[in-house]
Amino acid sequence: MRRLRLDKIGFIFQYPNLLPFLDGTENVAVVLNLAGYASGTARSRAVELLDYLDVGHRKHAMPAQLSGGEAQRVAIARALANQPRIILADEPTAPLDSARARTVMDLLRRIAVEQSAAVIVVTHDEMILDRFDHIFRLRDGRLEAASGGIPRSLAGVD
Repeated sequence: MRRLRLDKIGFIFQYPNLLPFLDGTENVAVVLNLAGYASGTARSRAVELLDYLDVGHRKHAMPAQLSGGEAQRVAIARALANQPRIILADEPTAPLDSARARTVMDLLRRIAVEQSAAVIVVTHDEMILDRFDHIFRLRDGRLEAASGGIPRSLAGVD
């Protein structure tokens, strides 16, 4: 299970949870190091992702020196480091203002298309719902309504 999570699933949390003693590049590279990549390869991939997410200019900044949006983009880079097929995002826009929230959601949508990844977002932010292909509403742990069609794998779920 550990290898599956490390190789196939990227996690984005409500708060970035960056390691405070590592700079931006190191926070991304650590995932690749754990997956067995050589240090130089991990650092190159980390810088590539930070540039892709428009925070490459902050690659040497420590987490305490980053704005909320910058820290969240570093966390997104970390989640994308191993090119996961599934990205799970728990309230990824919660710490952001509405403009940055839209930017992050546009970015996640772009990543889904460009990397052929499934992006699953749990959110209470109604303002970002137009960024999704499928919307499932849960109330008290039960599927209440869906838009965009229910995938066959979820049809008939109680």
